[in-house]
This record gives sequence, C-alpha cells and structure tokens, in this order.
Amino acid sequence: MRAIFRENLPLAQHVLRVVTGLSDLVLTEEKTQADMNRVTGARSICLDVYGKDTSGKRFDLEVQKENSGAHPKRARYHSSVLDIENLDVKQDFDELPETYIIFITENDVYQKGYPFYLFERTDTRDGSLFGDEEHILYINGAYRGDDEEKGVSEMCTIMEDLRQESIEIGREKGMEEGMEKGMKKGMKRGMRIGVEKGKSEMIQNAVAAGKSAEQIADVLGISVKEVQQLCQLQS
Repeated sequence: MRAIFRENLPLAQHVLRVVTGLSDLVLTEEKTQADMNRVTGARSICLDVYGKDTSGKRFDLEVQKENSGAHPKRARYHSSVLDIENLDVKQDFDELPETYIIFITENDVYQKGYPFYLFERTDTRDGSLFGDEEHILYINGAYRGDDEEKGVSEMCTIMEDLRQESIEIGREKGMEEGMEKGMKKGMKRGMRIGVEKGKSEMIQNAVAAGKSAEQIADVLGISVKEVQQLCQLQS
C-alpha cells in the first residue's frame, strides 16, 4: 500500500470513488502509513491510506490478504480512533466528520458472493438509519462480476505481484518467511533475517533489477548511505 499510494492522491481518489460510489468525491489530503496515537496508553494503529475530501469526510483504506486482518472489531476500533483523532477539545459532537472504514479483502470474508458489504447502525425494529455518519465497507476482492468493483481484484493482483517481487529479491537469503507476511511487516522482518545471511548480496540483486539506492533504502527501512556501504562491501 505504501508503495502504490504514496504521494498518489489521484489513485487514492479513484479507488475511493469506485468503492464508496461517491462519484463526485474530491480528495484533498492523502497519507500512507498514517499513525494514529492521540490517546496516551491506548493501542495505536497505522492506517494504510488515510484521506480527507472537500466536504470533510475522512477515509481509512486498508488492504487485507488474510481474513483475520479484517475482523469486525478491528473495523470498530479503527472507526473509534478516527473519531478521537478528529474531535478537539471544546468541539461539539455534531462536528464529528463522516467516516468511511474500508477493508479491501482478497477473499470473500462473509461468503455471500456480493461485490461489497456495507455496515451502518440501524434501528433493529424498522431498519431506519441511526444517522451517526459512520460507514464500514468490506470490498470483496474475490468477486468476478461485471460491477465497477471488478477493478478491485486487479488492484489486489498488483499488490500480490509486488509481494512476489519482494520474495524473489530475498528468496536465496532466507527472506521467504518475512516476505510472506506482507509488504509492510514482511520487508522489515525479512531484512532482519537477511542481515546474517547476505544482506549486501540481496541489495546487489535489487540494484541489478534496476532499483535505485533510494528505493532500496525506503523498502528496507535503512539509510541510503548504508545501502551504498553494503554495495561497496559486496564489490
């Protein structure tokens, strides 16, 4: 997610328009790997993509490969954290912005065959909306119908291609275990595994594949200087 959406507001806006159905949505802010830790002592979260549109709506876009990463209570917690982050001291409760928590999942988590699942609070007697402007969306990446959501599966495929590319870079040096856990945690874990098993050679492979020192440093979470030093050691 960091690699695809970083400083790419038009892409984030397009994806959000598709999955929310808000065709006139205009995104004004977009941030990847956004840390939310406003309340001391509470569990912090790092949002894959966090955005804000011209009407003040807030969006949290998450891509989940494993079903366990899309638990309903995780969506609930993400929603509550967005509320805390967006209401300051002395502000009225009606100033809380409308929020969208969106999980794009590789599998059909609810196994009903729908392209997406929308959850909102309602009156259980008559189904009328509660009106708190909180929306939780699960986008089914396994859906293969003709709806506009079919583009979601293509994005999941792109994510998988990037993950596989990362695995190939570190395969010979014991990186597979870390890479299997995803772009975000896998690259960092894989880097630690590869330190004793030839990190400098892995970097050389990335350079040979056309990756710049800046790109390698960004993916591995190290400095450009360290990348250059490791390249010299290998030489």
